Amino acid sequence: MTFSIVARSADGESWGVAVASKFLAVGSAVPAASAGVGAIATQAAANVAYKRAGLAMLQDGATAEAALQRLLADDQGREERQVGIVDAAGRAASSTGSACLDWAGGVTGAGYAIQGNILTGQEVVAAMESAWRGSMPEEPLARRLLAALAAGDAAGGDSRGRQSAALLVVSRGAGYGGLDDTAVDLRVDDHPAPVEELARLLELNDLYLTASTAAERMPVTPELRAELDQGAAAIGARDFASWVGTENYEMRVADDISWIDQRVLSIFRARVTGDRGA
Repeated sequence: MTFSIVARSADGESWGVAVASKFLAVGSAVPAASAGVGAIATQAAANVAYKRAGLAMLQDGATAEAALQRLLADDQGREERQVGIVDAAGRAASSTGSACLDWAGGVTGAGYAIQGNILTGQEVVAAMESAWRGSMPEEPLARRLLAALAAGDAAGGDSRGRQSAALLVVSRGAGYGGLDDTAVDLRVDDHPAPVEELARLLELNDLYLTASTAAERMPVTPELRAELDQGAAAIGARDFASWVGTENYEMRVADDISWIDQRVLSIFRARVTGDRGA
């Protein structure tokens, strides 16, 4: 009832899972990942205990294949399960139990495992693999995972229809403020077009929850600082810094207002002029 991709980034710094299904809140059941350890997807008749147990095995040094075999060996319901695992080194393993409903199957390669069940056909997994292999290795892992998920959805996806999708990516120190490892953790729990909605949320995630790159930063000159303070007063903010905090742009404006993200500057100017469509 689900299709997913589990993968490690080409630089070996990130691990993640993208998943979609005709199932309520698939993100609550299928994906799990730990930075420096690996990622796992448990689906079909999902055994959610696989997530904690599988990551613990990887943490202890088991390969993806070894962890997979141990999980299955200890589970009497293994023939109803589908699992994909990628370990810290990018080794991948996938299993589809004989009792999973058609179409069901998967494929693995260097750094990825793709699997699905109750799909419209094998073309779903094939499209996901093609999209993954065709994406640029230097792209952010979240973008590559989403591209693969979207390709599977476009190829037919879950034969019963669409309902939910999720995207989870971890990397050391990549979380909000650098205080945890969760780079992306997005869920669309119930939506007629969950993969498209997930793409919209990823755009917002990048705006609000990732730091500006050097190329995106504009130095704040005295003239620009005066514009920012005057504009903030015009829209009722105490000052520009308080507007930044209220609008949740802390990761895209310097604490001392020495630089500002170009996109945030455009958003601010549009707010001051009343142009909500900018």
